[in-house]
Amino acid sequence: MKIIIAIVIFSAVILIHELGHFLLAKKNKIEVIEFSLGMGPRLLSTVRNGTRYSLKLFPIGGSCAMAGEDMDDDRPGTFNSASVWSRIAVVAAGPVFNFLLAFVIAVIIVGVAGYDPPKVMQIQDGSNAEAAGLKEGDLITKFQGYHVDLGKDIYVYSYLNELKEEPVSLTVKRDGKEQDISFMPEVEVRYLLGLNRKDTTSMEVESLIPGMPLEDAGVEPGDVITSINGKNIKDGEDYEAYIKKHPLTDQPVMLTYMRDGLEYEAEITPKEYRTPKLGFVYNIWSEKASGFDVLKYGFLEVKYMVRTTILSLKELISGSLGVKDLSGPVGVVDAIGDTYEASKSEGTLMIWMNLLNMAVLLSANLGVMNLLPLPALDGGRLVFLIIEAVRKKPVNRKVEGAIHFAGLMLLMVLMVIVMYNDILKIF
Repeated sequence: MKIIIAIVIFSAVILIHELGHFLLAKKNKIEVIEFSLGMGPRLLSTVRNGTRYSLKLFPIGGSCAMAGEDMDDDRPGTFNSASVWSRIAVVAAGPVFNFLLAFVIAVIIVGVAGYDPPKVMQIQDGSNAEAAGLKEGDLITKFQGYHVDLGKDIYVYSYLNELKEEPVSLTVKRDGKEQDISFMPEVEVRYLLGLNRKDTTSMEVESLIPGMPLEDAGVEPGDVITSINGKNIKDGEDYEAYIKKHPLTDQPVMLTYMRDGLEYEAEITPKEYRTPKLGFVYNIWSEKASGFDVLKYGFLEVKYMVRTTILSLKELISGSLGVKDLSGPVGVVDAIGDTYEASKSEGTLMIWMNLLNMAVLLSANLGVMNLLPLPALDGGRLVFLIIEAVRKKPVNRKVEGAIHFAGLMLLMVLMVIVMYNDILKIF
């Protein structure tokens, strides 16, 4: 069931994108040869008014094939016979329809479930935030210079920008007036070995934190810790109890672990790990919206999704994220399915809200990605059309076609790599 729901949502978002191209092409009297949902062999197909409408086997894409789109052909009714501004409208319509779809769904979500104002909910007693004058109920409008509309704006910024031991700057709105607040974060000091366990009940090392003691000592993923300082550790409960009774310090500990049936010992000196803390809790829960606020916060939800996508792209370009962090159609369908499964225990309304939220994210994401100025994408085509509008004459069609073809081949290679990674993540 979850796979069917995921495919329906994914296909609907693609269908709306292609529908944008289709409607603007028809409006500008450009012949549409085929309008299809999916890729691969046709399952169903019919021809009406000169256009073939097809449903294809693999629901991972779609197309709106227009006459003469990738050829040097300017006969009446072809793509290139239309004015440059008509062609710009046709190409841009796909992403624009995705943003419109995201907005409509976001308005529904806000109307039913509300929005999350960036409100200060609780302040730690005696914290630097309290001393600086921050108060419960303050609305945060800027966090570290980053404009904030919703509580989750702060969450995303914090996720992508690790909090450091340096001043935190806020702009808050209180009683209709804005004021700036700055303070040093609290710092939690812990001593760590540097492991991530397979789960909370297990002592199997799933991964090691780079630069931490266990990695330096030669411990590897898959090893199982069996004792600390001579104290047998049978499971995660034993480990938690030991750490609570004997907190790690900068003093060495003797660790015993098993690998391939053999027992090893290593003397480990825990490493100091300093974690800056804000000293206050901000809102990430929804409040009801009414009247025009529903439209306002529906727009802000889409803005949040678009900005999050752009920030993620920046992280990808900078190297903070890699190809392994990307998800293609398989990963998206799996994520939607997981969202459905996780929401079932919360009731039908939450299932719908969470699935619609995934649709907003997916639609906004597809709109942004298609506007990237890369060959074969809508953004790449728009670059050539804008050049044509400025020069008053088109770029050599054969050159443009070759560039888009090369871009398509590279895109297909990337899709294969991403799909392979998606499958590895699932299995």
